[in-house]
Amino acid sequence: MPTVLRLDGFKFFFYSDEGEPREPPHIHVFKAGLEAKFWLTPEVQLARNDGYDAKTLRKLSTMVVTHRDRLERAWYDYFA
Repeated sequence: MPTVLRLDGFKFFFYSDEGEPREPPHIHVFKAGLEAKFWLTPEVQLARNDGYDAKTLRKLSTMVVTHRDRLERAWYDYFA
């Protein structure tokens, strides 16, 4: 479970076994037992939310957009 970024107490990561066939690039965000999943392509979009409120999801979406290049690069570096 490679962690790509830690920011404001949130852990941004992906699972090392993303299934077969592998899902498109995405990132999971975890904090305090809550988790969300965002697609990174073709544009950042919430895929799943397990417990975050709307305000936090907006914050997370902004964080993912801001760091998208880094997150996507880490995905391709790991799975290449």
